[in-house]
Amino acid sequence: MKPDMIMLRLGELTLKGKNRSRFEKVVFEQVKKSVQSFSRLTFVLEFGRVYIHLNEESYEAVQKRLRKVLGLSSFSPVYTAPLELEEIQSTALAAMEMLDNGQAEFKVTVRRVNKKFPYDSQEMNKLVAGYILKAVPGLRVNVNQPEVELKVELREKQALIFSQSVTGVGGFPLGTNGKAMLMLSGGIDSPVAGFLALRQGLRLEAVHFHSYPYTSERSQQKVKELVAKLSGYAGDIRLHMVPFTSIQTRIHEVYKEDLFITLLRRAMFRITEKLAENYGASAIVTGESLGQVASQTINSMNVIGRAVEVPIIQPLVCMEKKEIIRIAEDIDTFEISILPYEDCCTLFMPPYPSTNPSLRIVESIEKSMEWLDAELDEAVRLTEQIWVGADEKPQFAALF
Repeated sequence: MKPDMIMLRLGELTLKGKNRSRFEKVVFEQVKKSVQSFSRLTFVLEFGRVYIHLNEESYEAVQKRLRKVLGLSSFSPVYTAPLELEEIQSTALAAMEMLDNGQAEFKVTVRRVNKKFPYDSQEMNKLVAGYILKAVPGLRVNVNQPEVELKVELREKQALIFSQSVTGVGGFPLGTNGKAMLMLSGGIDSPVAGFLALRQGLRLEAVHFHSYPYTSERSQQKVKELVAKLSGYAGDIRLHMVPFTSIQTRIHEVYKEDLFITLLRRAMFRITEKLAENYGASAIVTGESLGQVASQTINSMNVIGRAVEVPIIQPLVCMEKKEIIRIAEDIDTFEISILPYEDCCTLFMPPYPSTNPSLRIVESIEKSMEWLDAELDEAVRLTEQIWVGADEKPQFAALF
């Protein structure tokens, strides 16, 4: 037996306050967009829920798309039955048998929305559970801690029967909390930071700094693949590919000591801020996690962050590496992130980067670089914009 429909539950955050109707509308539109290739689907929006009528479309294929819709808390495959006791009982039994767990402890929970139905909720609990027990002797009823809870909703025109609940992404609907620029390296952390920012309702554009020809085209393709993974949750994402070779080499000519990385990072932040102004973003998202590397001590992050005036959002700042890796595996970016292609931050790396930079000294060095502002503007002018979608195909094999 195949499900007839899917019941979608919107996240609790989307249902609070005056923003509820706006959030519901955004999630509803994202749901329809995510499954637009399935032409036979039809939709019904109710308070806090969306119902998708499958109309013979594949549940398995549709649910894969739904698992990436931001703001969607959970969903359930639903079997429908006419408002007749025998039909409800037989459909409920078939739904239980689909779980392939004949030894489970279960309970039946009936919700009678249609008050004209001749049996009340308590009567229906017993009538449906008793019918299932007779048909499957290995089952046992446990009303306190059941392994399976079979739910039956008696609505105006039909009964809805379901037991499974698939966890969605949750969070806020896409773009409901504004727009930010994601500073995206090729590492593990920044794609995870981008995902968490998306889940908080931010629409993202990605910014990547490359030092071609010192860094290869392979590293740039790697970043495109990471953006493609994030695009699975957000739709097409604009990727800004910033040529950083000139700035990096000129800074290295002037200064090669322990503050080199601090100077580079400040230049990156300033370029990203300029791009944010040009493309209507209000914040910068980064993948810093406190204490992981020299540029991610509290003092380093303070000095680097002082280079810009826009807010800096650091979703990973107090997370452990193993937690970050777990999320990277969940969103399917980990295997791409660990591919051994260099990024620009590995170029000219000093042996002992400063963990406690002085803002006064850093600003003094920058003032001696009279050419720096012009170089930053030129990097912005030469930045290439690429739209990346979730269908971006891996090209690593072709690069060897």
